[in-house]
Amino acid sequence: MSANYGVEDVAPMIGSEISGLDLSKPLDTHTLASLRALWLERKVLFFRDQILTPDQQLAFTRQFGEVEKYPFLNGIEGNPLVAPVLKLPEETINFGGVWHSDTTYLAEPAAGATLYALELPPVGGDTIFCNMGAAYENLPTEIREMVTGLKAVNTSAKAAVSATRKNRIDDSGDKSAPTEFTEIHPAVRTHPETGEKTLYVNEAHTLRFDGWSQEDSEPVLHILYEHARKPEFQCRFRWTVGSVVLWDNRSTHHYPINDYHGYRRLLHRISLKGSRPV
Repeated sequence: MSANYGVEDVAPMIGSEISGLDLSKPLDTHTLASLRALWLERKVLFFRDQILTPDQQLAFTRQFGEVEKYPFLNGIEGNPLVAPVLKLPEETINFGGVWHSDTTYLAEPAAGATLYALELPPVGGDTIFCNMGAAYENLPTEIREMVTGLKAVNTSAKAAVSATRKNRIDDSGDKSAPTEFTEIHPAVRTHPETGEKTLYVNEAHTLRFDGWSQEDSEPVLHILYEHARKPEFQCRFRWTVGSVVLWDNRSTHHYPINDYHGYRRLLHRISLKGSRPV
């Protein structure tokens, strides 16, 4: 049985744009199964021209797993699971504006997430995603062998990414949440559904390798970050109002480009609960 939707790959190694589906309605069993398989294979799925209420976005996201609250922000009024990702015209720093994998400072980082675009600048604000499985597989052999057995210390408190949260924590933060989270995870994790090995350190949250000093860790981490950001591992998405993105946080990094000062940008984000990396 063929899929009842269109698929166009955005880049060779990551990302596919899906057409012909109305995400405000439940997906039938066959469509959901094929879409989930494609999501795991292509890491990021893009949908356009959707009209969703917060509850409809929540229902769509729940078809891919259990949802959870983002740790630092309160959700929108009436729905704590839907977090506003907002930049105001007068602000110069965008939320999450550092290369990262979400919430790797938690014991069970998010498995994935959806973002739904509500308000956008006339141009700019694209998001880049990179395939961390391909990044791992294409590491030089000696580096791949070195990092495979290491663990990494991840924190929510690194200065660069903490600065990107400040405006939203000030106006809509969860005042009951801890101010800092720290967790140790493998530097290379095995995807729990596909078995793929992926590089699992990120610039926003990884502080150092466990058992190493920060000074000794930084040169190696820099090599890994620069390698992972090679264009061949990436795709770039230009948002339009009504766009929805579903990404696998276990096998990707992403980077929201901050090139639209003077404009308001609002998206709604819902996180999928993950498991402890191994």
